[in-house]
Amino acid sequence: MKKIVLVGTGMVGMSFAYAALNQNLCDELVLCDINEKRARGEAQDLNHGLAFSKTSMKIYAGTYADCGDADIVVICAGVGQKPGETRLQLLQRNLEIFKTIVNPVVESGFDGIFLVATNPVDIMTRITRKLSGFSNSKVIGTGTTLDTARMRYLLGDYFDIDPRNIHGYVIGEHGDSEFVPWSQVTIGPKPIRDELMDNPKFRMEDLDKIEENVRHAAYEIIEAKGATYYGIGMAICRVARAILQDENSILTISARLCGAYGIEKVYVGNPCVVNREGAVRRIELTMMNKELRQFKESCDLLDKTFNDLEFGQ
Repeated sequence: MKKIVLVGTGMVGMSFAYAALNQNLCDELVLCDINEKRARGEAQDLNHGLAFSKTSMKIYAGTYADCGDADIVVICAGVGQKPGETRLQLLQRNLEIFKTIVNPVVESGFDGIFLVATNPVDIMTRITRKLSGFSNSKVIGTGTTLDTARMRYLLGDYFDIDPRNIHGYVIGEHGDSEFVPWSQVTIGPKPIRDELMDNPKFRMEDLDKIEENVRHAAYEIIEAKGATYYGIGMAICRVARAILQDENSILTISARLCGAYGIEKVYVGNPCVVNREGAVRRIELTMMNKELRQFKESCDLLDKTFNDLEFGQ
């Protein structure tokens, strides 16, 4: 019996829930929200679609007490990102919200995996780790999974290649300091820089523009429609599936570094092996010096921001 509790039934949370229903992700899905009436309405709406699906998933509105036997608690609760607002500016407001979530989840007896999607996700995941006291592997965030998917889609379009055959990662903060370590990107087995050398119609300047488009995609979508939710909803699904099915998949989640790259404690987007125990292994990339500097600068930014927080009593 695979059980997920979703905390936060806003657009991101419900995009995840809808994707989970269509992908038959789990056997039981519980919706929790401070607005209990909304959670009940969302559960009712999803249940009305069960007859059209291939699943018999049990979906209902619940409370934190329902977390006790859950495999995963997905946290999407928090205030939304405003047009022109950076993810880091969301931090203080969302910290106060998380204080009211994490403690009752732990008190329920929950012993599964925390999967955080609330922005700024790297810091919110680290906050969840601090508030819960859980082990490093059992508290993870969506990190740069969506950014990596965006990058693969854009590169696939540029090179006219199936994005599933583009291999590479967006790493660092899920935000303004994220970047693509191009030394790690391949088209099939071929390094992308070799493809540039062999085919003059492809240029590094174009790749730099693609990287910039990936970095600012959320701002563009927010300006156009007010929020981003479909892509991240499906990204949450992908990470949750890796956990529930014990896949040992490599995903660019936000996980706590424990000495990789000489960095400790910081939660940041980096390739990790994900299975039913959470983030069980960090993949330390052998990057060029410039790329390593970019990564460490991103980590320093996240670490400083976290250390400036006032947690209070």
